[in-house]
Amino acid sequence: MLLNYLCIINLQKTWCVAKPSSDQATLLENINYACAQVDCKILQKGCPCFSPDSLINHASVAMNLYYQSRGRNPWNCYFTNSALIVTTDPSYGSCIYG
Repeated sequence: MLLNYLCIINLQKTWCVAKPSSDQATLLENINYACAQVDCKILQKGCPCFSPDSLINHASVAMNLYYQSRGRNPWNCYFTNSALIVTTDPSYGSCIYG
């Protein structure tokens, strides 16, 4: 079962986003962790992914930047069980999740 799951994920484009049920402290920890590893300038005020200015939005963008940069492996989208791998592109407006 796990092997089938890993194969499906590797065959299609996937993104990593924050679980809606995640608490604010966890989201902030995820942003801090991901942005220490990857360039999160896209989240700065005036940049494409700043709005909406919410922790869940910023965490999703940061977590996905990390996930994409690490090869889209399921373990790179764990974030202490506060993330989901999705197959629907979460991009919006000029904020492209890549």
